[in-house]
Amino acid sequence: MNQFLRAGAGLKANFNLVSQLAMGVALIAGAFLARAKRYTAHGICQSAVLLLNLVMIAFVMWPSFHGQVMPALPKHLTDSYYGAATAHGILGAIAELLGLYIVLAVGTDALPHRLRIIRLKLWMRIELVLWWVVIVTGVLTYYVWYAEAS
Repeated sequence: MNQFLRAGAGLKANFNLVSQLAMGVALIAGAFLARAKRYTAHGICQSAVLLLNLVMIAFVMWPSFHGQVMPALPKHLTDSYYGAATAHGILGAIAELLGLYIVLAVGTDALPHRLRIIRLKLWMRIELVLWWVVIVTGVLTYYVWYAEAS
């Protein structure tokens, strides 16, 4: 299974890559649900992806970043191995936090009215584009870490 995508990645990294791509497709499907005015299904779809991604961050991405990248920062930031992972990590954290904020602001009454989102469509579109930028930087990180290195 180590050669699943013809790279030197292990099972966790390969599973994460495929899962992230599937989640990206699910987010696009969720956007189409909103466009079809199926808002409950849209909310469930987007929230499920957000929470699944949180699990993947906690058990796959954060341990790799913490163990392999953080010890070398900031000294080796210009090295593609560390730079790609750092860019992916920063953008991914922003996307995940923005997604959590959107869910809290739209799907619950947990936030005070003054912290609610006014231009909902705009922020959801920004989140979808940002998420796909993160997926692309994740694929780039995968390539640099595993395909380029093998």
